[in-house]
Amino acid sequence: MTTLPACPQCTQEHTYPDGELYICADCGHEWPMQADVASDEAATVVKDANGNVLQDGDAVVLIKDLKVKGSSITLKQGSKVKSIRLVSGGDHEVDCRMEAGNFMLKACYLRKA
Repeated sequence: MTTLPACPQCTQEHTYPDGELYICADCGHEWPMQADVASDEAATVVKDANGNVLQDGDAVVLIKDLKVKGSSITLKQGSKVKSIRLVSGGDHEVDCRMEAGNFMLKACYLRKA
């Protein structure tokens, strides 16, 4: 069973679909169903330190030395990562493989190569 979104105007949960629209039974507000899809896609945009949009498979370069928690490994500034994978959820948006191992990194410490 799919959950219907709450009304953006009155925040009540008594909504129902009607064709291409959601309608609130309490206040009568109508809004398009596509608005939900667009907001989900906009939320998953990952940008690097310079504001460039990152995508799966991009090559990136570290802009700062990063110490790996719980070990003596330091990822050096200027290290290039060839094929990244974007992940959702959590603080770390980028999953990558480097010589020192597999790491999850924050996009704010990367720039697109």
